[in-house]
Amino acid sequence: MLLRLQKILSAAGVASRRAAERLIAGGHVSVNGAVVTALGSRADPALDDVRVDGVRVGGAERLRYVLLNKPRGVLSTRSDPRGRSTVIDLVGGTGERLYPVGRLDWDSEGLLLLTNDGDLAARLMHPRHAVPREYHVRVRGVPDRRAIGRLRRGVTIDGRKTLPAEVSIVETGRGARGDQAVLSIVLREGHTRQVRRMCGTVGHPVVRLRRVRIGPIADPSLRAGAFRDLTSAELRALKEAAAKGP
Repeated sequence: MLLRLQKILSAAGVASRRAAERLIAGGHVSVNGAVVTALGSRADPALDDVRVDGVRVGGAERLRYVLLNKPRGVLSTRSDPRGRSTVIDLVGGTGERLYPVGRLDWDSEGLLLLTNDGDLAARLMHPRHAVPREYHVRVRGVPDRRAIGRLRRGVTIDGRKTLPAEVSIVETGRGARGDQAVLSIVLREGHTRQVRRMCGTVGHPVVRLRRVRIGPIADPSLRAGAFRDLTSAELRALKEAAAKGP
């Protein structure tokens, strides 16, 4: 079956369709030994030799969408030069070359999506689509109305103000001395250690951070370290969320 080259590259997990178009236009892609730069070019992934910078691209894989409950102490990467455990170690053997969509810090836990659908991954990560992510965050102390208001309006980190967030107190009286609280924080952007840095800025350091929702996807019954494929209804809802603007 003849498919557009950018679709072949995306389905193979090489790049999103937009990034694949840039690779093609830049002369990085060849078909059967001939460099192809026309964006409308097609090939048969089962028969043609498609390469990116000389590296052959495998035939189009079945698109896969996996929901993982990442435990603490696991990296949100495909591999680690230091040999530390990664999310791919947890979902290994699925048959497809999956990539995590976004990341959770080594010391954070919760829901993480892995897929080989480069187009959907790019849309989920782009701030223009503003797909919300909800975190349950246990912090030291109980934030007062002023601290909650600052988190909701946005705080300044590295000279940049964070976007407004949805913030509420879920529970108080946590911790051995009952001096900790659990917050629900919903973000529509994602910067390095953003939730931890936001809470630290208002004087309430994070003790534990868990992502409980990605757009419309939540699963409180999924145990730590376990994973499953998205249902067709979940995938449809996720794609609808990723197609929307702010």
